[in-house]
Amino acid sequence: MVKEATPKSNTYSALMPRFWHGMPAHVWFPLLAKNRFRFSIARLHHVLGVSLFTPFTGMLALSQELLFGRAIRQTELTAPPIFVLGHWRSGTTMLHEYLALDERLSSPTTFQCFAPWHFLLTEDVVTRFGGFLLPDRRPMDNMKAGWSLPQEDEFALMNLGAPTPYLRILFPNHPVPYEDTLGSQSFDPKHLEVWKKRLDWFLRAITYKTHKRLLLKSPPHTGRLKILRSMYPDAKYVHIVRDPRKLFPSTMKLWNSLDSVQALQAPTDQSQLRTFVLKSLTTMYDSFEIDRKGMDKNQIIDIRYEDLTADPIKVVGDIYSQLNLGSFEPVKQKLVEKTQKERDYQTNRLELSREDEEAVLRAWHAYASHYGYL
Repeated sequence: MVKEATPKSNTYSALMPRFWHGMPAHVWFPLLAKNRFRFSIARLHHVLGVSLFTPFTGMLALSQELLFGRAIRQTELTAPPIFVLGHWRSGTTMLHEYLALDERLSSPTTFQCFAPWHFLLTEDVVTRFGGFLLPDRRPMDNMKAGWSLPQEDEFALMNLGAPTPYLRILFPNHPVPYEDTLGSQSFDPKHLEVWKKRLDWFLRAITYKTHKRLLLKSPPHTGRLKILRSMYPDAKYVHIVRDPRKLFPSTMKLWNSLDSVQALQAPTDQSQLRTFVLKSLTTMYDSFEIDRKGMDKNQIIDIRYEDLTADPIKVVGDIYSQLNLGSFEPVKQKLVEKTQKERDYQTNRLELSREDEEAVLRAWHAYASHYGYL
């Protein structure tokens, strides 16, 4: 174990359940062992809490499997999924929530991603009576938080034991695990088999509950386009980009926020995080640009964050039109109301030093040039 000062407390840290609290014993304990139990003493209570809860999680998981396992495996997706792609902090959450206003679509909720092993049994009760467990806003961008809001399926994959770099959140001082999974070109075949199995099960489970077309968002999926196309040949993709000079400081803030609240260690090495952030975009987009070749324009659309924030009605309408997603009218009025409510929302103002700007544009030159940010 690594000794550290107790992290500064705040309301979010005190209330926010950890995304990995939904891990059962067969996922949780091997993960601790793999990281040599090098958690910080100040966060021992989280380790003990999850460890003591794992038998209960396992019981719920077994109950869900006995009651719904066969039905989930027999469930077929109602329509090809829609995937929101883009680097972290490129506007994927905003776009995801805009598209999720369409009642014809269904997105995994925060609770479903938090507790994939047993959400069919427990979601209704927890979301009804456990709202106090979550804060109103996320710390990294001040956007609304809640159990029922759309969430990244990558967190569900993490809890299901799939290989994902999101596991770095628990042990941020260790080498980032499963970086190969950020690109279809680099994906280790041994990891790929498990990953595909976990994703397919989770999408079937969500479909079993909602019986709707799935709308999914996970930044790491950006580099997995070839894999997703092989699994879901007729899926649609909405790809969003943003000025890399905004992406970098915002992504650093995102990971630091997650590490502060979620990690089992106090982060000590910003250089390691910086290297990961710079490398991950390159890995993802090297694969993405190869994987998208030959795709029809009615299957994938590129949008810019700057355009989305300037005129969300037009941009979302263009998405529906180009991808043939059906009538935009049932969504338009809801989108108007949502954007009016959020018109005073202020994004974080993050400074980028000249040195960092040069490093970012050097490392991400291909991205910046291709999408018109140079």
